[in-house]
Amino acid sequence: MQIFFYRFQPRLIPGLAALALLALFVHLGLWQTGKAEQSAERAALYDARSKHPPISIGTPLVNPESLIYAQVVVRGEYEAAHQFYLDNQVENGRPGVHVITPLKIEGGDTRVLVNRGWAAWEDRQKRPYVETPSGTVEATGIAVIPGKQKYLLMPDRREAWPELWSVLDMGRFVEETAMQVQPVIIHLTSPGQNDGLVTHRPQPEDKTAMHKGYALQWFGMAGVLLGFYIWTSFRKMAP
Repeated sequence: MQIFFYRFQPRLIPGLAALALLALFVHLGLWQTGKAEQSAERAALYDARSKHPPISIGTPLVNPESLIYAQVVVRGEYEAAHQFYLDNQVENGRPGVHVITPLKIEGGDTRVLVNRGWAAWEDRQKRPYVETPSGTVEATGIAVIPGKQKYLLMPDRREAWPELWSVLDMGRFVEETAMQVQPVIIHLTSPGQNDGLVTHRPQPEDKTAMHKGYALQWFGMAGVLLGFYIWTSFRKMAP
């Protein structure tokens, strides 16, 4: 290929290096595009299911994907003996915990974990403690699937007290209690059922725009690399 007094003369090693980087940048751009699509789908699913009436959860185990972000309702009794607290939860700049209480579902032995809300815990020399309602209750909230993601600098060790957890690990709860547990967590949302605890309607963080921006950056870098490689591969012809 020749343009005026310049001929396209690519070299093997720079060409292979450019091809490898180009493939990497395109791959990362497609990866971020996929994450943007997933984020948009989660946001759309949340909006759609938030408009539906509450779904009743019974003792048979549910398909978690069919209930994620759905409004649900369940009847049963809280079990204070297995209540635990999720550490490192901040509300308006104040340190605290989320109160996680298993509820024995009416009519069987299946439990479901209920996030009853946030409670302040500023004196870390004392064990956290929140009263648990007794008797039959009806819990209404949003179903979510718990994750196991840890903070970057969080040490991989148990907390000072067995009822204080760093990560809401469903498998750990099942292992320690040998109970049959529904594969979703219920975040309480109805006023008057959280005993003064602070509750928020859980919703997925919409990172669609952020991931699209990252994808554009990777594709842009791929374009710049391709242009630079082509430009530097032209050699001036000898007169």
